[in-house]
Amino acid sequence: MRGRAPAGTRRGVGPLWYEGSMATTPEPDPTAAPADGGLRERAEAHLRALAGDSARLREDQWTAIHALVADRRRALVVQRTGWGKSAVYFVATALLRAGGAGPTVIVSPLLALMRNQISAAERAGIRARTVNSANTTDWQAVYADVEAGLVDVLLVSPERLNNPEFRDRVLPELAAGAGLVVIDEAHCVSDWGHDFRPDYRRIRSLLLDLPDGVPVLATTATANERVTRDVAEQLRAGADRDETLVLRGPLDRESLHLSVVDLPEPTDRLAWLAEQLPRIPGSGIVYALTVAAAEETARFLAEQGMPVRSYTGQTDPDERRAAEDDLLGDRVKALVATSALGMGFDKPDLGFVVHLGAPSSPISYYQQVGRAGRGVERAEVVLLPGREDTRIWEYFASLSFPPEETVRRTIDALAQEGGPLSVARLETRVDLRRSRLEQMLKVLDVDGAVRRVRGGWEATGRAWSYDAERYEAVAKARETEQRAMLDYISLDACRMEFLRRQLDDPEATACGRCDNCTGRTWETGVDPGRRDAAAAHLDRPGVVVEPRRQWPTGMDTLGVSLSGRIKPELQAAPGRALGRFTDIGWGNELRALLAEDAPEAPVGDHVLQGLVRVLASWDWERRPVGAVAMPSLTRPRMINDLAGRLCSLGRLTPVGSLDYRSPEGPGPRRHNSAMRLAQVHGALVPGDGLAEAMADLQAATPGPVLLIDDHTDTGWSLTVGAAILRGLGAPAVLPLTLATTGG
Repeated sequence: MRGRAPAGTRRGVGPLWYEGSMATTPEPDPTAAPADGGLRERAEAHLRALAGDSARLREDQWTAIHALVADRRRALVVQRTGWGKSAVYFVATALLRAGGAGPTVIVSPLLALMRNQISAAERAGIRARTVNSANTTDWQAVYADVEAGLVDVLLVSPERLNNPEFRDRVLPELAAGAGLVVIDEAHCVSDWGHDFRPDYRRIRSLLLDLPDGVPVLATTATANERVTRDVAEQLRAGADRDETLVLRGPLDRESLHLSVVDLPEPTDRLAWLAEQLPRIPGSGIVYALTVAAAEETARFLAEQGMPVRSYTGQTDPDERRAAEDDLLGDRVKALVATSALGMGFDKPDLGFVVHLGAPSSPISYYQQVGRAGRGVERAEVVLLPGREDTRIWEYFASLSFPPEETVRRTIDALAQEGGPLSVARLETRVDLRRSRLEQMLKVLDVDGAVRRVRGGWEATGRAWSYDAERYEAVAKARETEQRAMLDYISLDACRMEFLRRQLDDPEATACGRCDNCTGRTWETGVDPGRRDAAAAHLDRPGVVVEPRRQWPTGMDTLGVSLSGRIKPELQAAPGRALGRFTDIGWGNELRALLAEDAPEAPVGDHVLQGLVRVLASWDWERRPVGAVAMPSLTRPRMINDLAGRLCSLGRLTPVGSLDYRSPEGPGPRRHNSAMRLAQVHGALVPGDGLAEAMADLQAATPGPVLLIDDHTDTGWSLTVGAAILRGLGAPAVLPLTLATTGG
């Protein structure tokens, strides 16, 4: 295996490996007799090819490599970011391949991480290929190269493990011929972990199919004792030999300087960012809790003249790659990102990580701040907590594993079908949002209750029990993590020691670097002009509400004869919302205004003037001539008053309102598209006199009408309402809501 050392080293941190600095250990005694037939010497030689002539294996690195290569064991390495976990599996790969073993299979969770791993392998002379959702056209060629022995490392996304073709045709051959299996970011295996991913649980099937003697390595930087025990136990699947070897090391990061800056108002936090980021050396990451917050913050910083880009799970893949390259090349000061930029992004000289809002877990926080300071002596880590953080945590907590009744209904629906059901058709039988339904199916697949096949999912008929005790315990563990994060924010002791203790690091001690240890804190005052600019930015109203253009699949199952594309003559036009519930600026006010326990009353002047500004900036093709109110069982006064006031201010004709067919309305709110559409399709009707008023309006002053509601979630109420109004003669319907869910 040939490779070249990195171009240089940084003062005080030693030679660089692609994961970060590789600290040196004392030279082995040159007079000692070689152990294991010179295995360590060959391992050291491979490491020098990877990381430079001065690199030496850490003792735990050597212990792991020896266990994998000489003893063919299963090992779990829990070490801090930048410690050199990837060096273990690349050196082990080189040694195993030299001995005639098959290729290493690495299960890797993110495309960014795969890109870095392939790049590192190439520098080391290791032939690496990948199979993931972004290179489907290359799969057959990759499989052929593996069979021909032309691949040393195959990186596989966990989602591929249950792709029917991959699972049934490719995976058995890989398992039979693998020389080493590596599970990167192994904390994702455990539902106790902060970043559990159901697809990772499928690794158990891979392990069960491995021939005896194939070594397995799992690596992570973020696992407490409970997660470590869980992962170690799962690694033993199919093994009949030794217990999993667990190697845990201290988790201090000597370059990180942790601080908390408590600024109560969003305007102050944005102004602080714009003022302080240019003063921090280097480039870095600003993390936000939601897509909306990341995009909003990036726009403000760009308006303030700072070169930044947003990076979220909704960013186009090519744009994400370009954004990563811009940060790596120091062409931007920062990426303003959600957790989509996390595991796998490697920039050794990242100078700072700032959080605009606190993650719900100190373990997750530790992982994200670990992006910084791998190859520099000092990196700033700043947390700017927000009052809205706990509400955002509550939302994500609501996406936990569904109750037993819902799970049973899903299994029964699949069993009764007698054949595969797509997720879209399953939605007509189970009231879960698609993302949550898919996640539940993945868990049930791992548990053996269902199976993914061509055409969808099917029940296996195997007995399955709902582990309520475990699910409840996991939920309580999440609540404990949230309380710990609040404790971190108000902490008056060492912050790094606190994070290390959350990860059960037995060597945790005061770092001597954080704000509490040193007494040095950030300036909290901001320039009044900058604060005014932030306030103006956050007060800027208006979010586009895209119309629905396609009816959900399988509506006939619910007795609704709608399918395919929504006819253009029935579609709504693109609408507007004053803001998102997740916005930094309008979000807090809208959440309070529309909370379940909020009083039912007309909106205040600030909200009304915000909607007026939305209307003033709306780039419609034709100005609306009238307004129609949506019906509401909880806020009829608010919506009807709002429609009337907007008509008065905008010189529009009040046309009337839609109504519900029965006093009960559509019934309890359904959460997925199909069931929500079935509800509102059968419930919405024109209100008294609406048809006549619409005909009179279009005869006198033909033009579009506004359709006014308090908020939109799935979008189907507005879609059905717009179709009714189009049927009554409206040439266009422009939805206008106070709030929209999302981001």
